[in-house]
Amino acid sequence: MKSLLLSSTLLILVVLALPVPQAGACDLCAIYRAEAAKSNNPGLHLGVFEQFTHFGTMQQDGHKVDNPADQKLDSSITQFIIGYEFSDRFGVQLNAPYINRTFRRPPPTGSIDSGTESGLGDLSLTAHYRLLQHTTEDTLVVWSALGGVKFPTGSTTRLKEELSETVPDPGVPASGIHGHDLALGSGSYDGIVGTSVFASWERLFVTAALQYSIRSRGDYDYRYANDLAWHFKPGGYLYLSHTSSVGLQLALSGEDKGKDDLAGVSAEDTGMTSVFLGPEFSYTWKEHLSAELGAEFPVVSNNTALQLVPDYRIKAAVSWRF
Repeated sequence: MKSLLLSSTLLILVVLALPVPQAGACDLCAIYRAEAAKSNNPGLHLGVFEQFTHFGTMQQDGHKVDNPADQKLDSSITQFIIGYEFSDRFGVQLNAPYINRTFRRPPPTGSIDSGTESGLGDLSLTAHYRLLQHTTEDTLVVWSALGGVKFPTGSTTRLKEELSETVPDPGVPASGIHGHDLALGSGSYDGIVGTSVFASWERLFVTAALQYSIRSRGDYDYRYANDLAWHFKPGGYLYLSHTSSVGLQLALSGEDKGKDDLAGVSAEDTGMTSVFLGPEFSYTWKEHLSAELGAEFPVVSNNTALQLVPDYRIKAAVSWRF
């Protein structure tokens, strides 16, 4: 994985270091059309976003430890998206996630517990507004903000495990997978706020975003901690025309999450600060089709207590604007 990450990083750095062709009005128009396929374009849009994450490394307070029970978790989250842009500045979007989690862990008694938890997750409804759009002969800057709410539609049955966790029998490895890891929903109404920026100069561009989730108390008196997610993705267009574009970015993303609590008591094995790095390709066709594919690998993974942490994640997305 490290060699793949290094090779991908070097490839992107080489591409970004290549001489950049002078961008005239035609290039800027093509860049604008490529951005329009991924942002505000009045009318209906539909999309699917997939994130697959493999967890297979056990860590104690940020340090790798043995995993004698071969504990693992494969998490697939498929977001079905429907949105409507009322203008080139304002729109709304509904996200409906389908979650599938396959796991292997040792319960306190010693026999291996494995299975799959799947179903509808928590729906979210957000509204976004374009605060600024600045265009010159060779630059484009777009700044947007969003806000919304997440609804308690996913099953919280697995959270019940948090009420009855016990110390493992002697010789039995402690589990790094708990009820809060397997639950499909939180049972709470949560707030979402965020902002994003797209900026291009000639054929180079960068996207950046911040999103903060404000959690409330949910089922079984369990409260997930507030968390901050962000990304910063510099890149360039490998191909650009009036009808299509191919872009390559170096995706740097991260998350900072505090400790959950159960009835006001801190859940020590829930805090996490992580940073991922990897290549991401994007494709657009006219102002309708937008697609992305990327792989990310952890470069920072600081957790509290004993947790199973990610080894890699793969992201793919496709959307169509009518």
